[in-house]
Amino acid sequence: MKILQIVPSISLVYGGPSQMVRGLSSALARKNIDATILTTDSNGDVGQPPLDVPLNVPVEENGYQIRYFRCFPFRRYKFSVGLLKWLARYGKEYDLAHIHALFSPVSTAAAIVARNIDLPYILRPLGTLDPADLQKKKQLKQIYATLWEAPNLAKAAGIHFTSQEEAKISHRFGRKTRDIIVPLGVELLGNLPEIGLAKRKWRIEREAPLILFMSRIDPKKGFDLLFPALATLQSENIDFHFVLAGSNSQDPDYERSVVRMVEDAGLRSRTTITGFVKGEDKLALLQDADLFVLPSYYENFGIAVAEAMLAGLPVLISNKVYIWNAIQEADAGWVTQCDREDITDKLRLALQHPKQRQTKGENARKLAIDKYSWEAIAKQMKAEYSKILK
Repeated sequence: MKILQIVPSISLVYGGPSQMVRGLSSALARKNIDATILTTDSNGDVGQPPLDVPLNVPVEENGYQIRYFRCFPFRRYKFSVGLLKWLARYGKEYDLAHIHALFSPVSTAAAIVARNIDLPYILRPLGTLDPADLQKKKQLKQIYATLWEAPNLAKAAGIHFTSQEEAKISHRFGRKTRDIIVPLGVELLGNLPEIGLAKRKWRIEREAPLILFMSRIDPKKGFDLLFPALATLQSENIDFHFVLAGSNSQDPDYERSVVRMVEDAGLRSRTTITGFVKGEDKLALLQDADLFVLPSYYENFGIAVAEAMLAGLPVLISNKVYIWNAIQEADAGWVTQCDREDITDKLRLALQHPKQRQTKGENARKLAIDKYSWEAIAKQMKAEYSKILK
């Protein structure tokens, strides 16, 4: 079985949803599937240097291949004419294309090319069909959908959703689709370091419970709910230290506004802002944290949540992070409404009961291993590919 994975970029700056294509391809390779990733050299849009990678030649990595193509002529939109030409010429040599991201020009065009060469394809929306996300640039997206995405959805062999909730709420523009429900997989790239490494590096008080946010800095993440909740707990003299780990290279102005929000809430003395972290720094924060938080307004999966659980962390998330059902059923953390008072109450409960944090953390790790390991995900995805090809 020969499968193409097509994604606008796999640069670290675009976060987990893009990076997961690497993990999926590696896991598929272990299932004897010939996987090739087609992507661009985009590394954060205009103003950032492109990825320093060989272009339009196969790069071997963990049992699969990657082919990078130059962003041209629209680097800002991660568009590549070269990628589309390659797909038109060589796509027939493959059995199926798995296309990641809607409303992204190169992914949209790749689906059109696949239709023209009779290559079956699956679309993964990455949350772009969520009604809340569709409100952004609403009129432009309606036009875009009418012209291109609605026909792509109608002709797709399947739509890959990462949770039942994502599939349930997603808008299809009146098209009937075959839904494929397969979550994302996670793995920790390295072993957790010794306890205390992160606290020493960032000079965090050793005894203070560490609350960790580690995700892309974005308006949908619920900072307007989280910071007032933390401020309330601070006024009650509840001990904690908050770590804000993440960045937004596409919108640095918003990233700076979040720092101001921390200061306006009076949390600066209890907050460490690390910026984007990876490698040992990321693992050290996961090791030293006592609680992971993500009170997003919408999140089709929440790969950062699954990573935190794999590290043994209990999580506090909103019920708009669409793996909340699994977390609630497994007693792997606390699920809140998108409501300041509810978030405050659940944070207070989590901070005041360390034994509950420990129990829920153990449950979280078991859930991540059982449900979100790449071995389990690859097995499910291979079965879905086989159904389509039959």
